Amino acid sequence: MDIGVVLVGLVWLAGTLYRIYRQARFFQIEEYMNGRYLRWVVSRRERWLPGRTLLAFAAGVIFSFLLTEAPGTFMLTVIGLVSAAVAVWPRSEGEIKKVFRPTNRAKRLLGGAALVALFDLALYLFIAGRLPLPAVTELQFIVIATIGLILFLTAPVILVGGNLLMTPVEAFFRARFVNQARNVLKEIDPTVIGITGSYGKTSTKTYLAHILNGRYKAFPTPKSFNTMMGVCIAINNGLKGDYRTDYFICEMGAYIPGEIERIADLTHPRISVVVEVGPQHLERFGTLENIAIAKYEIIKALPPDGVGIFNWDNPYVREMYERGYPQTRLAVSKTADPANPPPNGPRLIASSIEESLDGLRFTVTDTLDGQSERFETPLLGGHNVTNILLATAIALHEKMSLKEVARRVRGLQPAESRLVKQTSPEGITIINDAYSANPVGIVHALRVLSMHTGGRRLLITPGMVELGPLQEQENRKLGEIAAQHATDVILVGAAQTHPIKDGLLSAGFAPERVLTVETLKESVAWYQGNLKPGDTVLFLNDLPDTYSS
Repeated sequence: MDIGVVLVGLVWLAGTLYRIYRQARFFQIEEYMNGRYLRWVVSRRERWLPGRTLLAFAAGVIFSFLLTEAPGTFMLTVIGLVSAAVAVWPRSEGEIKKVFRPTNRAKRLLGGAALVALFDLALYLFIAGRLPLPAVTELQFIVIATIGLILFLTAPVILVGGNLLMTPVEAFFRARFVNQARNVLKEIDPTVIGITGSYGKTSTKTYLAHILNGRYKAFPTPKSFNTMMGVCIAINNGLKGDYRTDYFICEMGAYIPGEIERIADLTHPRISVVVEVGPQHLERFGTLENIAIAKYEIIKALPPDGVGIFNWDNPYVREMYERGYPQTRLAVSKTADPANPPPNGPRLIASSIEESLDGLRFTVTDTLDGQSERFETPLLGGHNVTNILLATAIALHEKMSLKEVARRVRGLQPAESRLVKQTSPEGITIINDAYSANPVGIVHALRVLSMHTGGRRLLITPGMVELGPLQEQENRKLGEIAAQHATDVILVGAAQTHPIKDGLLSAGFAPERVLTVETLKESVAWYQGNLKPGDTVLFLNDLPDTYSS
């Protein structure tokens, strides 16, 4: 094979391998799930069929045939190299929020993908070698460019192939890691408290750990480590060797049916909490009923003498409570009347709820003995009343007094990026609620924004995602509600935020007060250049790169 043909082929191969490397970041964001990653790839034409790549390839073919008369090898090589370089030159990735983490699994994925790419290349070259081509002609360059184009365009499929190739290897490491976590739990033997919910589980976990640590030693899974591997990491890296731990508080997320069941089979919770059932991840489960079934796995996993903790105010969770399992069940409510509680209803009821910029104040009544305590906390957002009640119910069951819990609640701090308030050096109040957004939380976050009456109130949001068929409807509602609380709105990403804009304008919001940008960086630059001391900005949700790229 001529050296020029080899050089052109190497450029295409290098571009393909680099594309595979860049795509691995999105594969990692999608938690190495082939189906989710491929759905992301095909959802936008430019991701699987880059226009510039096709144009550069076509131009190379045309130039090879038309712009040279009896072209020599040198000219064909130049045309092939320029065409290949333009075709594979990486596009700007724009704003990157979550960089690629070169974990051991990620390295194995890339190694497997490289093997698949080289196998494909060898197969294509073998096929091309069987073709009756002249020794050195434009056809030979076109064939190698065509092979390169196929490799480049199939890079996402090659990445999936690498993941499949590594499946037995990953299964081995996964089983070993899970068994290690199982042994750690057996050795430490803490009381395991499982917490799940469509939203609110991380906050509830954080508050519960703080309350229990007033008397005991509780270890919660860090941040939002709520998948099987995340829980194992928490156990193997954080719980191992700490024999003082009384409670392991395990957040359990559900992205597919059976996931909570598998985590519960590892951890064997003695106490399980269901915070909320809502449309978060509805596109994955199809119906709210399916989400409720998935969340109930945490209750089914309890032994008969275990304890179930339920949010009475959510109809799906209340239905779980009314099933009668386990025998010991505690429900909480912030809507029931403590003076006239429902029969066989919530044990803890919050009343006289007050919200201010200083936090929350409310009365908690234990309907079992009629005892009441006034709770005060610097936490913002009325939805946190439910989260605190759920944590309180567990603390009471574990022999802490209501008065003792009330003292601990005074020192609660918000979970990371969940209605965290700070003041910038320029005197601008920043409310960070960027971790995620859901139809319940956005109402409370916007109420907090509206409490700031001293200046402009700016909302920055890309909207809500993974709400399935309800997504457009709920984002339109977000716009309608925002019109009541914000003076200015910046929408991040035109494609997914148009329902929010429709909702804003239908509610009479001034069009000149709505700005649409493509990146979070642009929105930050705008508020830094336009807001003044005394103004407030609320960051509501921050989508991962798979939505904003």
